[in-house]
Amino acid sequence: MQTNNRQPLLRQLPSVDSLLNSPESTWLQKEFGRTLTLEALRKVLEDVRQEIQNGELDHAHQTTEIVALAKAWLEQFLAPTLFPVINATGVIVHTNLGRAPLSQAALSSIHDISKGYSNLEYDIDSGKRGSRSLHAAKLLKSITGTEDAMVVNNNAAAVLLMLSGLCREREVIISRGQLVEIGGGFRVPDVMVQSGARLVEVGTTNRTHLQDYEKAITPDTAAILVAHHSNYKIIGFTSEPSLDELAELAHQHGIPLLFDQGSGALFDVTSFGLEHEPTVLEGLQAGADIVTFSGDKLLGGPQAGILCGRKDLIRILMQHPLARAIRADKTCLAGLSATLLHYLRDEALEAIPVWFMITRDVENIEAEAELLVSQLQDSGISARVLDGQSRVGGGSLPGSSLPTKLVAIYSSNADNLAAQLREAEYPVIGRIQEDHVLLDPRTILPYQKQALLKILIEQFSKNR
Repeated sequence: MQTNNRQPLLRQLPSVDSLLNSPESTWLQKEFGRTLTLEALRKVLEDVRQEIQNGELDHAHQTTEIVALAKAWLEQFLAPTLFPVINATGVIVHTNLGRAPLSQAALSSIHDISKGYSNLEYDIDSGKRGSRSLHAAKLLKSITGTEDAMVVNNNAAAVLLMLSGLCREREVIISRGQLVEIGGGFRVPDVMVQSGARLVEVGTTNRTHLQDYEKAITPDTAAILVAHHSNYKIIGFTSEPSLDELAELAHQHGIPLLFDQGSGALFDVTSFGLEHEPTVLEGLQAGADIVTFSGDKLLGGPQAGILCGRKDLIRILMQHPLARAIRADKTCLAGLSATLLHYLRDEALEAIPVWFMITRDVENIEAEAELLVSQLQDSGISARVLDGQSRVGGGSLPGSSLPTKLVAIYSSNADNLAAQLREAEYPVIGRIQEDHVLLDPRTILPYQKQALLKILIEQFSKNR
């Protein structure tokens, strides 16, 4: 387009005011409001002007066209960025996909508490201000046998609070083999620095002995910290003292043993064919004075950081200024309490999705995989059942896997098919192996099965 032709086109564009007052934009304002409509019209006009100036348009958009572009811009701008997906990866506690799905009871509890007011910090009996800490603490004490408990918004916050409240400006002893980094760049040494505690490293990456801890204890030592290296495993020539030994040593010197258990496991997972994972109860029974762990990993509840242990230490932490900044909200406490009730009622393995998936029978998974393959083949899609492995995930049990059956869908362009599944209205997240897209039924929730079949048929037809 010639430069001298651009100015007439620019002059032909309607003004923002005329667009806003046009009959065409009336319905737009009713749907999106005047403020957002005005912003969209300005944005579209700016883009159209730029296209004309760049010689990319040979005509001036009229009111109807600009309003239509504004509607498209608003729909894209206001589309949610957080939405449900179908996890077909076989990774049960998938951090990138939101970790633990909640039980129906937890969802109902969150809904009931969210839709109105609650006694979050109100004592019904006295009619005075109460404490939010009691809502989950009673259940945690009953399940773990701990003296006291408190809940914050995640386990990183729990560790930070524990170190800030009990060890600030003093030494904390930790094995070099436990100076881990987990997802999102969270590093134990960095958290210790932020807490104001002074890190004292002992031992080596693969071997730390009890005497290493004992030699490091000074009058300025505030605690011994054990950080469970849950997201990696050292094998071969390794050793480290047991929690029992460290607890005895710590108590001989009048200092607490602090244990960041991490995963929130309350069950002995060896009974499900997995490698041993130290449980919260084992930490407390071994003599740890405080155990911290997540609510949304193997516990199977909402995101939370939980501290269980000695009442005097927990009370100190409850009064710490940081506790208010990282406290759990009413939805977290409602969902966590409902999840904990499953453990008390001996129904956790069936009611909590994480444990239901962990304990699923391979024969049951195979039957589900074969049904899906049959349905896909009936639609002309090349698919078969393969042996595979599921993972617990979420930084838990890194050396363990669970046998499973996979649905393998053949495609001449598996990468393209996988991308189309991710971009579906209800995204499906699977794995790619050579020329197959792999789906693991273990992590596909029951209510998602019909939607999954529909999406696969629709998306595969685009990739033929």
